[in-house]
Amino acid sequence: MNAPLPARRTQNARAGAQTQAAIGLGDLIPILLHEARRYQVVLTSIFAAIALLALLVGLFLLPRKYVATTSVLAQESDILQPLLENRAVSTQAVDRAGLARQVVFSPKVMRQLLAIGGWMDEKPSVVMQDRLIEQLRDRTVIKSARKDLVQITYTDNDPERAYKVTSAMADLLIEESLASKERESREAYEFIDKQVNDYHDKLTEAEGNLQAYRSANADAQPGSVTDVSTRIGALRTQVEQTRMSLMELRSREEALSAQLSGESAVTAVQTRENLYRTQLLDLQNKLDTLLLSFTDKHPDVVRIRHQMADIQDTMKQEELRSSQPRTGDEASEARVNPLYQELRSRLADTRREIAAIQSRMGASEGLLGDELGRSRRIAASESTLAELTRDYEVNRDIYQDMLRRRENARVSMQMDKERRGLTMRIQDPAQMPVRPTGLRFMHFALGGLAAAVAVPLGLLFLLARFDPRVRSPSQLERQGHYALLTVVPRYRTPRDRRRELMRMAVSASIVFAVVLAYGLVYGYKQMNA
Repeated sequence: MNAPLPARRTQNARAGAQTQAAIGLGDLIPILLHEARRYQVVLTSIFAAIALLALLVGLFLLPRKYVATTSVLAQESDILQPLLENRAVSTQAVDRAGLARQVVFSPKVMRQLLAIGGWMDEKPSVVMQDRLIEQLRDRTVIKSARKDLVQITYTDNDPERAYKVTSAMADLLIEESLASKERESREAYEFIDKQVNDYHDKLTEAEGNLQAYRSANADAQPGSVTDVSTRIGALRTQVEQTRMSLMELRSREEALSAQLSGESAVTAVQTRENLYRTQLLDLQNKLDTLLLSFTDKHPDVVRIRHQMADIQDTMKQEELRSSQPRTGDEASEARVNPLYQELRSRLADTRREIAAIQSRMGASEGLLGDELGRSRRIAASESTLAELTRDYEVNRDIYQDMLRRRENARVSMQMDKERRGLTMRIQDPAQMPVRPTGLRFMHFALGGLAAAVAVPLGLLFLLARFDPRVRSPSQLERQGHYALLTVVPRYRTPRDRRRELMRMAVSASIVFAVVLAYGLVYGYKQMNA
């Protein structure tokens, strides 16, 4: 009775493991040769299939990568920069690669590159254009070899298109960079010019407000505070000095009054003519003293002149009377005390000076009050005046600064218009790539041949190594533990020999066909190169 199927599989597996353990290296090589002759058509077919598949993939499906590179040099003007220092703004050589990426990867430049590369000939849709732009960006590498040199590298499967696109990238980078710089300087000038006009209007308005306020307020003039403070200080000093002088004169008045009360008005007898002459001399002395300080129209001067005129008239009348005979009573008269008259005269002068000083002090106090009122009015208007003045000064400073900046922007705009400040040129122009980069067809073909040889040999080794059948006499002796007396070789009939020759012919034809195909493709490649 036969064993169940799982049991048979287990026995076969155990027998295979014992067979594998029994096969040695000396037996393995004859077995491999035998199996190779037996399955030579299958092995050569596998070899041909893998080799031709690798050839076809390398010929038609292997992506070819052609790389084109160009370099753009950006230099500042070494002559204009020191001449226009602090007068013009020039482009700084900072992160040129980043700026180049922004320019080249912009939608405008990308669409121009699509047209130059021929992608737009098929009129792709908007979505397809976006995909082409993404692929174009992925195949483009922009880096900065040094701070003033930008290197652009583009990879494509068409060498002519790689050359055109790379050259166009360099040209468009230079064109767009210079145009962008010129546009930027022009926009900066227009913006600053607009700001200058705005601040000119603001300055005019602030100046008008300040002038109108000063016209409406007479005290709101420059330096009014200083003038009022100086005037108040002078008036206060004058009032203090006048007050001290008044106190001094009043003390003198009290002393003269005390001295006058102790003197007699008459001390001796004298004629009226002598008395009048003495009075006239006193009045003349007082008049001379007053004329040193006052004019002829002063009340005291006018009064003394009237007194002197009256005394002179009296003296004339007395002379007329003296020419007539006099009686005894008229010849004898009382004589005035000179000290009394002097004290009386000084007292009158002191009282007159007291009155004048009081009048001056009243006038000074009035002026001081007016100046204090003016100071209060100035203090009340000082905040408004300060705000108006501050607005005017701020607008004036900003306006003057904007004028300088506008002139600097004008010079910068003219430099960019004439392309004097920044010079960009192609340092290394792009070259037409003649050989692809990376894994080429020759490498792929050689790899295909190696795989075509390795795969059949590997399959043959697996077949000989893991087949559970007995394939050598020594293996049988080791498995059965019996001595082997003889080995009967296989007898090949003429039909077997014809089949073997046929298999060899077919295998040789297949190998020859593969070699011929590789030779033809290699010759075609050389002719195209």
